[in-house]
Amino acid sequence: MKSKPITSIMTKNVVCVSTEQNLLDVKHIYEKKKFHHHIPVTKNGNLVGMISLVDFMYNIAGAGINDDHIIYKKLKVKDIMTPKPFYLTTDASIQEVASVLAKGNYHAVPIVENKKIVGIVSTADIIKFFLDEQNISA
Repeated sequence: MKSKPITSIMTKNVVCVSTEQNLLDVKHIYEKKKFHHHIPVTKNGNLVGMISLVDFMYNIAGAGINDDHIIYKKLKVKDIMTPKPFYLTTDASIQEVASVLAKGNYHAVPIVENKKIVGIVSTADIIKFFLDEQNISA
């Protein structure tokens, strides 16, 4: 039995940031948006990096929740992002993405088509899919 395409479960309206945005913008995303804990970074629409919640927290240590802290305006996304992130294309299957996530090196995988980010899949998305397949409530 062939696995379903990843496009059937990926989040399609991906919240992204650009390399030149301040960390204050990232802070606001983490505070207000429903999102995966990984934020893709784009430049001219192309995927160039990723920011994880851990990356963000390490770089704002001691800054607190006050938007006026200097660190939020001093650092840019490019200063804390992981460059050249791992990604898969829209040709990937759910089984392929599950295999990648099961190894534990990543907790979310951006999905790319023609160098443009079109989706993202997290470990939680994969778990929900397999629970649904087994008719088990999450």
